[in-house]
Amino acid sequence: MAVVARTYARALFDTAKEHGKLDEIREELDSFVATIGEVPELQALIRNPELDPRAKAEALAAVLQGADEILRNFARLVAEKGRAPLLEEIAREYGALVAAEEHILNVELTTAFELSDGEANAIIKQIEEGSGQRVEAESAVEPEVIGGGVLKVGSLEVDSSVRGRLERLRRELAGATT
Repeated sequence: MAVVARTYARALFDTAKEHGKLDEIREELDSFVATIGEVPELQALIRNPELDPRAKAEALAAVLQGADEILRNFARLVAEKGRAPLLEEIAREYGALVAAEEHILNVELTTAFELSDGEANAIIKQIEEGSGQRVEAESAVEPEVIGGGVLKVGSLEVDSSVRGRLERLRRELAGATT
């Protein structure tokens, strides 16, 4: 279904860009998708295949009453076409399109412990200098990483964690004994 989500995201992107509302729509769409994740009744409404698509469209329009007209119309169209369960994936695709348009590199950094603001900023600055793009970073803490970190940029993953090094060493040793 990724192609379908990408197609809808592209249509929303083109419309938002035409109206100069790329960021506004991204913020509202992200907020809406977050709300879907937090409200079980809304999730049930969107995922219920037995509910009439027009009823879903009307419900989504009511939820988005204060949102930009472009987003309201988009949500209504998605629901009427039976694609409401794809809204989260569409939002991710839309975010990626906006990031590419604005030369923003989205990165995820996972470390064993919380980084200080100075440490995080130094890493971001290095990535920005190396890529020539503005960086938006999300960080996560996973004690299983043990030390070092895992950096994800799109489908690229750079694992310099102690856990990753131990895993690579384990595979090498297992391969040497066979």
